[in-house]
Amino acid sequence: MNDLLRNLPRVDLILSLLNDTMVRPDIVKQLVSDEIESIRKAIKRGQVTSVEATEIANTINAKLDALTSPSLKRVINATGIVLHTNFGRAVLSEKTLNHLYETTGHYNTLEYDLEHGKRGSRYAHVESLICQLTGAESALVVNNNAAAVMLVLNTLAQEKEVILSRGELVEIGGSFRVPEVMRASGCQLVEVGTTNKTHLYDFENAITDKTGLILKVHTSNYEILGFTKTVPRSELSDLAVSAGIPFYEDLGSGALIDLSTYGIKREPLVQECLMEGVDLVSFSGDKLLGASQAGIIAGKKCYIDALKKNQLLRALRIDKLSLAALEHTLRMYLQPELLKNELPTLKMLAYSAEAVLGKINHFIRHYQATLDRLPFRVFISETASQVGGGALPLETLPSYALCLSSDYPPNEVQRALRSLKIPVICTIVDDSLQFDFRTIFDDDFDALAEGLTSVFDGGFDE
Repeated sequence: MNDLLRNLPRVDLILSLLNDTMVRPDIVKQLVSDEIESIRKAIKRGQVTSVEATEIANTINAKLDALTSPSLKRVINATGIVLHTNFGRAVLSEKTLNHLYETTGHYNTLEYDLEHGKRGSRYAHVESLICQLTGAESALVVNNNAAAVMLVLNTLAQEKEVILSRGELVEIGGSFRVPEVMRASGCQLVEVGTTNKTHLYDFENAITDKTGLILKVHTSNYEILGFTKTVPRSELSDLAVSAGIPFYEDLGSGALIDLSTYGIKREPLVQECLMEGVDLVSFSGDKLLGASQAGIIAGKKCYIDALKKNQLLRALRIDKLSLAALEHTLRMYLQPELLKNELPTLKMLAYSAEAVLGKINHFIRHYQATLDRLPFRVFISETASQVGGGALPLETLPSYALCLSSDYPPNEVQRALRSLKIPVICTIVDDSLQFDFRTIFDDDFDALAEGLTSVFDGGFDE
């Protein structure tokens, strides 16, 4: 042990062995010092039996490469989950990406009124669009739907009671729970009804002079089936009007078009909710809408005006990148014929199983030689894709997957695929690697083939 400790290389020796780097010298030196100290502790624990300066330098070089490489990177989504929350949910269209480059790669009109030559409002870029598409009197956008919920509750019901059915006390990803966000917004939750059944009289009996809001939460990430009852929006609206209190619905995913035309279960449309008497509706931009992350609030002007005056709005406001992408995507909705072919989310949702199978066969034809070299049995299997993103929890989409089976441990191959320069994320079904091509883009094909090859050309050890 003492010999190993005495032979630990000096910091300046390791620095001399490193590859050329543009990283700040003080950061490089600290990395080297930390690595040597880590080795010193490992020696004292009896975990190290030899020390080589070149190995330490190689370790530091790898850490420097990782330090200068973005960790937020492109992946190939072979899971078949269209709106994968962990992968950024909705994929933006090529035209939207070009618009982002043109707009945010230069100075832009984020808060500038060209007509009057003075400061403008960032919300003006989308407000009229949202109103045209939903029939709302007014609209506002914030950075996500959780922010929208908090802003509405804090503005309209701070230090007041909010009535909500027990069957709608939802929790979404990241442990975001309706009761907790109510407390954070300064509201008091009043639960009515039961988990499976809530009646109009439950709401009527709960209204007091302390009531600030009737809240409805669309259960977009789960369903209660069987012996159930919910109160129609129109009845809740009539009750809210008679009591002189606002009626707000958190739609969660939110849809502007009838998804049944794409062969998917129909979700309540934003415009329908407003027509049925909801005063305010909020929903996400990066789910079924297929745009960037945003919380969209639409409804009556008097309530939107109140939201705009809340000091929280500045903390929750949408940034220029998200706003530019949202505006461009919303304008696509003005031309419905473009949507199916231009918007990636709807395009993937609309794929028939036969269309997915066609993509797989196309991949096999072009990369047959690559597949033949792999130590795998290659076959095609029927599977089921998912919408994802907390939307349509019981909805699956018939699909096909390319499957690879071998004697290698599938979880180890899966790990190796995740470590590629362009990571490939697949699933394991019956000890086989499964690649659902519904969510694999045509321009992923080369990277997928190269990745599979590199994993077995020295990148993967059994």
